[in-house]
Amino acid sequence: MKCIQADYDDASQKFFIAKNAKIEDWAAVCRRFNDDVERVGDISDQNDYTGVYVCNDDTGTKVFYLVREDKALFRMKRRHFFDKIGLT
Repeated sequence: MKCIQADYDDASQKFFIAKNAKIEDWAAVCRRFNDDVERVGDISDQNDYTGVYVCNDDTGTKVFYLVREDKALFRMKRRHFFDKIGLT
């Protein structure tokens, strides 16, 4: 799963790829933010990215990422859910 950092423009209410952003592995980004991530919407105007997620760092700063969602992401979400409720 790949992702890229995004910025949000209040005036146009659209997300766009951040300047100098590099493609990253979504699982690594989640670990970096201690899994404090939340899906905030769909996106269809940015190549093959399908979802917008917000990551919260330790200071409460929000960082947006465009994510290419695929079956691996849904499996990861399900496994993480079962880990939290103790069924793994």
